Amino acid sequence: MIQRKQTIFLLLAFSAMVLCFMFPIATFTAKYSLGAPVSGELNLVAKTVPDTMQQILNGDPVVMSQKGFIKVWPLTVLTILVALISLGSIFLYKNRPNQMKVVAVGFLLSVADIFLIFFWAVDHFVSSVTAPLACTDVATHYSLGTWLPIAAVVFLFIAQRSIKSDEEKVRAADRLR
Repeated sequence: MIQRKQTIFLLLAFSAMVLCFMFPIATFTAKYSLGAPVSGELNLVAKTVPDTMQQILNGDPVVMSQKGFIKVWPLTVLTILVALISLGSIFLYKNRPNQMKVVAVGFLLSVADIFLIFFWAVDHFVSSVTAPLACTDVATHYSLGTWLPIAAVVFLFIAQRSIKSDEEKVRAADRLR
């Protein structure tokens, strides 16, 4: 039966992971050595990069973004995998033990995604952008794209508990027969 409460939580986890592509993971602000402000954002999907040297020479605020997919591909792959696992596990409702295993794998991959966001991607991106420009006073601000994977972990955990509860109810009913 697909109309169970864990379906809602799995859809919410899927939605959270899809929304990660629409919001930046983190933004940062810094000062260039000549005094021009530099700001940037880290996204799962790379955006265009402006002509920074011309902006610096003009004294305009500089907006940086990652130059390509290569900087964040592990995050992008993990986010896609968790989204697909969340969506695909909805249709495993006929085999609850198998569904629990798939949701557990999605949970672990989502935890790995969060770990990469906080301990690798943001620091790596900010240092790779600000070091060549000799920036000072770097301030990192985590955006909605950082918190959505955490919400997905919570939704996957609740879905796992709901699936387990359903399985226990079915086994208890089988014992009564």
